[in-house]
This record gives sequence, C-alpha cells and structure tokens, in this order.
Amino acid sequence: MANLVTGATGILGSHVVLALLQKGRKVVASKQPNSDLSKIKTLFSYYGNEALRLYESITWVDLDVRDQLMIEDALEGIDTVYHCAGFVSFNRNERKKMMDINEQGTRNMVNACLHKNIDALCHVSSLATINNLDYTEALTEQVFWKTSGHESAYAISKYNAEREVWRGIEEGLRAVIVNPGVILSPGFGEQSSARLFETCAKGNWFYTGGTTGYVSAADVAGCMLELTDTRQFGNRYIVIENNYAFKDIFTTVQAGFHKAPPFIKAGKWVLNLAWVADSLWSFVRGKNATVTRAIIQSSLNKQVYSNAKLLRTITFPLQPVHEVIANICKIALREKSRN
Repeated sequence: MANLVTGATGILGSHVVLALLQKGRKVVASKQPNSDLSKIKTLFSYYGNEALRLYESITWVDLDVRDQLMIEDALEGIDTVYHCAGFVSFNRNERKKMMDINEQGTRNMVNACLHKNIDALCHVSSLATINNLDYTEALTEQVFWKTSGHESAYAISKYNAEREVWRGIEEGLRAVIVNPGVILSPGFGEQSSARLFETCAKGNWFYTGGTTGYVSAADVAGCMLELTDTRQFGNRYIVIENNYAFKDIFTTVQAGFHKAPPFIKAGKWVLNLAWVADSLWSFVRGKNATVTRAIIQSSLNKQVYSNAKLLRTITFPLQPVHEVIANICKIALREKSRN
C-alpha cells in the first residue's frame, strides 16, 4: 500500500513527501498539470544527495481536489492520505477559488476516504481556525471558533474545511488534524510565508506589533507522520515551535541577510494608509492588492498559541526557529551567489 500526499508541490506537501520517502515508504504525490516540478527537486537537494536520489522514486499524479471522482481514482492502492492541498489568498477576486479548493476540496477528500475506507487521513488546517479574540490566555486546541467579523476569507475557508473533517470523524473516518503556524522553508520564494525572506533580503525598515507562532516545514512533516503513525485520531494539534513577535522574526531574517534590523513600528494608521495606497496602485495596474484588511488584522494580533499538547505527544524536539531562519538565509545567499 502507499501514501497519497495532496498539494505535494507546496512548501509543506513537498516536505511530507520527503519525510515519507526517508522512511522507505511508497509515495503518490498529487500535482496540477502545469506544476513546475523542478523547484521540488531543488528543495530536495537542500537536504543532501540521498534526498535528491529519493526524488526519483516519487509517483506523480494529476489531481484536482474539486473533483471527487478524480480523488477516488487517485485513492486506488492508497491506505494513508496526507491532505496538504490548499489555496492561500487574501484577495477578494480569488475568494471563490479558495473556498472551492479549501472547503469543497476537503469535503470531497473526506467523502472519498470514507467511501474507500482509507486507513488514515492527516488533514492540514491552520492556526487561523483557532479563533477567539476574546480569549486572553494562550490559545489551545480546546478554543473553538468565535466569529468577530474580522476573520479573513482564508480563515473561514479553513474553518469550514476543518468542520468537514470533524464531520467525517463522526461518520467513522480515522483522521487527525494539524494546525501549523507560519511554516518556514528554504526555496518557494513566491509562496505564502516564504515571501517574508524576499522582503527582508531587500532591507525592510518596518515592523508591526503583532505576534504569532512559527515552525519549520520539516518539523511539521515529522509531526504529521508521527501523529498519524501513532493513530492520534479524533484529535487536532497546534504545531508551532514557539511564538515570536514580528519584530524579532524580521530582525533575525535581516541579520541572516546581513541587513540592518527594522526600526520603524507601523501602527494601525500607517497600515491603513498603506492599504489605501496599495489598493489605488493595484487598481491602476489592474493587479490584485498585496495589503488587505485581513493582513492588517493579522499583523497586529498579539494572541499566542500553546504547543503543550503536541509536545506531550511527539517524541522528537522541534528545531528552534532562529536556527531554521539562519539556515534558510544561508541557502538563499548561496543560491544568489550561484546565479
């Protein structure tokens, strides 16, 4: 039997594929017809020649999670599914696509796994689903969604997706849910959190007063495999190494690129001004805005998350985020010198 990894061309999915291969397991990895697989091969090269050799043993399959029949075909010969496929966007024009992939796609995956009697499903959710602005203590897995009106469409899509998994669990699905924080990885400069490194490499002046949880992609993958192997079904786990202020993270990244630390604190009025300016400039260029209300809200949030449940369950230490960042910066500088 084999493992199916959806979203295998993304930051997390590619690390799950690598972690499975390193354990000698057969992997079927999903992609889109136009996926650029060269960046996955490059990522594997960062982890040594043995990882690069393992890349050749991946079985690739085209899969659109919005099509349940395609999912059921892909599940032939599969006993465990790592559902990493997802779409992150804070642009209004992409809301329907995001809902279709995150919510409907997860519904389809849950239904297909139930129909095929899949042995185990590990679903990748988000810290965004642990949402309660009234909560003053460290947020835990016991804190469930409370609407405030400030939630992003992305958070709503992931919350609805997670509900589909819980529904599947009630119907007999053997599933575990992980809620990662900001996932850090070398490469993938155009994807999600990796943009942080591109911004800081240029010498960013600004920081915000917010805080959130961070973790390496390799550690999230390791947690997913262990939680699934030990059959922690019917549970969800916050997966972070720790909580860090944005200023601390920006400073660490910029130090890794030999840049001065940020020194201007961007408060709410500065961010709102940036939002207006970016909206106007994006309209003129006919492109999606990069600064949104949801991003502003997130950058000012000071809630912290607890990883106590995770640490009680896994058997390996999580790599300190500052070490992860230093390594990513070294790889990025090495790649830049080669080019």
